[in-house]
Amino acid sequence: MLVGLIDVDGHNFPNLCLMKLSAYHKAQGDDVGWYSPDVPMYDLVYMTKVFREEYSKDMAPPPLNAKRVIKGGTGYAIKLVDGKEVYNKDLDPPLPDEVEHIYPDYSLYPEHTGYGKPLRQQTAYGFLTRGCPRGCHFCHVAPKEGKCSRKVADLSEFWNGQGHICLSDPNILACKDALPLLKQLIDSGATVEFNQGLDARLITPEKARLLVSMRIKQPHFAMDSMSALEPVKRGLQYYVEAYRQRHGKWNWRNAKVFCLTNFDTTHEQDMERVKVIQECECQPYVMIYNKPSARAITRRLQRWTNNTALYAKYRDFIEYQRDNYKAVIEPWQKDKKETVSQWLDRLLA
Repeated sequence: MLVGLIDVDGHNFPNLCLMKLSAYHKAQGDDVGWYSPDVPMYDLVYMTKVFREEYSKDMAPPPLNAKRVIKGGTGYAIKLVDGKEVYNKDLDPPLPDEVEHIYPDYSLYPEHTGYGKPLRQQTAYGFLTRGCPRGCHFCHVAPKEGKCSRKVADLSEFWNGQGHICLSDPNILACKDALPLLKQLIDSGATVEFNQGLDARLITPEKARLLVSMRIKQPHFAMDSMSALEPVKRGLQYYVEAYRQRHGKWNWRNAKVFCLTNFDTTHEQDMERVKVIQECECQPYVMIYNKPSARAITRRLQRWTNNTALYAKYRDFIEYQRDNYKAVIEPWQKDKKETVSQWLDRLLA
């Protein structure tokens, strides 16, 4: 059987679903490769995407040189309704177990996996856990995978000695098997990236010691709501203290804390969270929900925090604006009839 693969999102990040489908079909003796319109006829073509239509445009027209086309992935199940994303699980069926638990075909994305290079220069991709108990309104993990973080694999399912491991687990620290899974990562000796972040609210002194014992790529946490402020602060303090005890020093560049804006908080609340993150000696990293609708001051807050060079130079938002928007700062200072946020929205929109 001739099988074609289409990564609708592009090739900026390896699509794990396609790597597993490729491995499965190759194990069945099928001929598998990236889709080409020049092939006379495919028996089967898979199309998958992670992001919704506004960000990943579907192929138009769909493949005409295929007897069967199967579309799947979260991106096909998300619609924008009244400015909010709505996920429909019926449009996003899971992979069969025999596909889900197969060793991925890393040869599909050599530019990301390092396939063909010495093993310690390669990267393995996968999930140790699925699901998240949080149920955040801006996130689709709970309706897609369930509100219980559960173990779905051991590291050996997708790792075979590669020097780097990239995990997409939505909330590994919420899993009851978190400690033994973290120990598997430590024992691998590989550099580990948690590309979906770590839930700082669930960091305990023991988990912190395990996290700082692995070769972890710059971790990122999140403080997405005001209700999370205190528990996130406590978890960050555990992590920073454990890091200092093990490595002797700490730098704010060692960890980022994502800060969701333009969802259900005011600018003043955004600034309060940024201040707490700074007090925890971490780098705030502003994420904007539905960016086209964001206020001017929110976009400038993101520009300041997310540019490491700018943030290193200006550790205060007002100072950053004073130097970069001097022409409008000085008139405001003389006649403060508006708040800073009102003034910036009006003048810089």
